Amino acid sequence: MVRELKHTEIGDIPVDWELQTFDETFRVISNNTLSRENLNNRGGAVRNIHYGDILTKFPEVLDCNEEEIPYVNELSLLSSSTQLLQDGDIVVADTAEDETVGKVIEVQNLGDSKLVAGLHTIPCRVKKGEFAPGWLGYYMNSDLFHNQILPYITGIKVSSISKGAISETLILVPPFDEQEKIVQSLNKIQLLMTAETKVVNKIKLVKNGCLSKMFPQKDDTVPEMRLPGFTEAWEQRKLLDCIQKITDFRGRTPKKLGMDWSEEGYLALSAFNVKNGYIDFNQDVHYGNQELYDKWMTGNELHKGQVLFTTEAPMGNVAQVPDNRHYILSQRTIAFDVKDKLITENFLATVLRTPTVFADLTALSSGGTAKGVSQKSLASVEIRLPKDLNEQEKIADTFFNLDHLITLHQCKCDKYSNIKKGMMSDLLTGKIRLV
Repeated sequence: MVRELKHTEIGDIPVDWELQTFDETFRVISNNTLSRENLNNRGGAVRNIHYGDILTKFPEVLDCNEEEIPYVNELSLLSSSTQLLQDGDIVVADTAEDETVGKVIEVQNLGDSKLVAGLHTIPCRVKKGEFAPGWLGYYMNSDLFHNQILPYITGIKVSSISKGAISETLILVPPFDEQEKIVQSLNKIQLLMTAETKVVNKIKLVKNGCLSKMFPQKDDTVPEMRLPGFTEAWEQRKLLDCIQKITDFRGRTPKKLGMDWSEEGYLALSAFNVKNGYIDFNQDVHYGNQELYDKWMTGNELHKGQVLFTTEAPMGNVAQVPDNRHYILSQRTIAFDVKDKLITENFLATVLRTPTVFADLTALSSGGTAKGVSQKSLASVEIRLPKDLNEQEKIADTFFNLDHLITLHQCKCDKYSNIKKGMMSDLLTGKIRLV
């Protein structure tokens, strides 16, 4: 059956769907300007929506029974004008470091709890239109709505959006029963994402606990938790005492070699695709042909298991070369060749990701927005390690297994996320109808 469409400012939509402006739909209510230091996760009488949680933590529809929302330290911090939120209210994050500014959450399942909107938010309450629970949260995080915001984003280092700028954006209003069906479909995939995210977070907690207990604390020579069969004290060494060679092509580019990237060939590994624990083959993909590879890498070829470390933007990501395919070592990433009688590659990758070592690296980093470490800085970093290489490998295996589980469940979460994006594109535009 062919559905009739009508052309609008936001594109073609079903003829029985309506549009109304943001200003027609909502009235803005009062928020507060409390910073993180005024909030806690222990408890209190009133919970607070912080813009940072909207941007990085909360889903489109905030289930107040499920999500951890911080509390206001003292009621006296709230001004008398601050209004309590209700189910169905939406909260817009008006500030971000990128184009995520304008992300929205819809409040649901408040029950008897008290909730307010905080720093850098625009809380709004529906004054016109009938909306199924969840519809506004999903629609206002879709490309269909967010693309309307993009021309009005201001700022360079920090992006922001004003109440006035979004007042003329358009809210899509399908028939109520269709809204309900769309929300039900999106909720199902969101539940799968949420379940996988919870598993990932639990495994990360286990991993962090192991990292703190399976490595000696400051001034200790043995860890709190020891693998069976090992009793010898650990030793402390300078990091670079364990390194045979550092490969660092800082500043090298194809142009400086009189060449350019290719559409295929040898993958370049840069700080963009060297993640913590794995290589992202879909991020910032550049390739070099045989000639570029030969000019760039001859005498410094990478091998499977070799430890990669990002020196800047971001600083401190650690991964290992996944196989023996040839790779080009690109920007802001260095490779370590270990002294194999002192340390294994797998253990080096593990110890570089411990909180203690990362804190030391962070303290040594320099720069403005993009913190970085130099080889000179690395010379002062100290690590603790077992003398027995077998113990090193068994410790590394423990964390490899945990990382494998995290990656497995994160991949499932990413898969569901991609499915959800496709569903939002089809359902929220009326390309696919459920009624």
